[in-house]
Amino acid sequence: MLRFGRVDKPLAILIATLVGSGCFIFVSAVFGLVARGSVNMASVVFNHLALGVGVGVIGLMIMSRINYTLWRSYAPHIFVFALLLTAAVFIPQIGFEHGGGRRWIDLGFITLQPSEGLKIAAILMAAAYFSGIRARIESLPWGLGGLALILAGPVALLLAQPDLGTLGVIVISVLAVYFAAGARWRDMLIMCVVGVLALGILALFRPYVLDRVQVFLDPAYAPHDEGYQIKQSLIAIGSGGIMGRGFGQSVQKFTYLPEPMGDSIFAVLGEEFGLVGAVALVGLFLALALRGFGIAARAPDLFGGLLAIGISTYLVGEAFINIAAMLAIAPLTGIPLTFISQGGNAMLVALGSAGILLSISRKAGKR
Repeated sequence: MLRFGRVDKPLAILIATLVGSGCFIFVSAVFGLVARGSVNMASVVFNHLALGVGVGVIGLMIMSRINYTLWRSYAPHIFVFALLLTAAVFIPQIGFEHGGGRRWIDLGFITLQPSEGLKIAAILMAAAYFSGIRARIESLPWGLGGLALILAGPVALLLAQPDLGTLGVIVISVLAVYFAAGARWRDMLIMCVVGVLALGILALFRPYVLDRVQVFLDPAYAPHDEGYQIKQSLIAIGSGGIMGRGFGQSVQKFTYLPEPMGDSIFAVLGEEFGLVGAVALVGLFLALALRGFGIAARAPDLFGGLLAIGISTYLVGEAFINIAAMLAIAPLTGIPLTFISQGGNAMLVALGSAGILLSISRKAGKR
């Protein structure tokens, strides 16, 4: 346990503000569920506020007090365990399919989406590995080869589910760690080319991927089918104007907007708080990224610095991908808005990861 140093106060305030704002927006979005006559409203609210936020804050506090260097030794074990747990969705007795993807396991007393835990597990593995082979990172087998080995498991499992949104977050976060560790631009270019080619192949063999790309290129495409969510999101955000309709006054969440508490919650925020509220939220995430990268720069060791880079990229990158999709400037992925969207499992992992970032800040040099 850490016995010296305090957590970075600006970072802690940013996290608390985002979580608090998320609860505020979530409560408004719940009204849409009530109007739709949902029979599981109580369980949804309990899962998010009690299991997600409540247990997540406890996890954040615990993680913030554990010396982050401890995770370096256990990173391979955590990574393998996360891969096995993610693979468990394919076990007929406990894994089940919902919304076109086989991404959940039912343990009887709780339902989990194990790929959420795979995000931080992959970042831990990447930070531990690249901090250990720093002197050889420009070597093709150790650098690019090591990166390929780390990503191989998540790619195989998440393509099979499929869960391209989560896979995208993992790839971006691990690539950020790889780049920060000293990867050559040539190797980064190779990965980008491979990624573009892989996306093209997926679009050919997975029709839903091609549909999402078409909606991204033309938001008016299939407005009653694949493009419906983006269309309703843009209507909600546009009707908010500069100042918004006011808290609880969103019209789209009651009937038209799919997943108003999930990946469409930014549209609810945009409609109720307008451009001012949307820009404020984006500003908070930008500030979180800058603070996280600043902590990475002041970390006392390479592992801590790389881990801070990966976690900051994951938390903020996931949010920006969600926001960009709701604004039709990125393909729809279905990933949550960090600290805000419904999802006890996602909230728990995000807060736990933020706790590790706070732990790193305890030992980071002051500036």
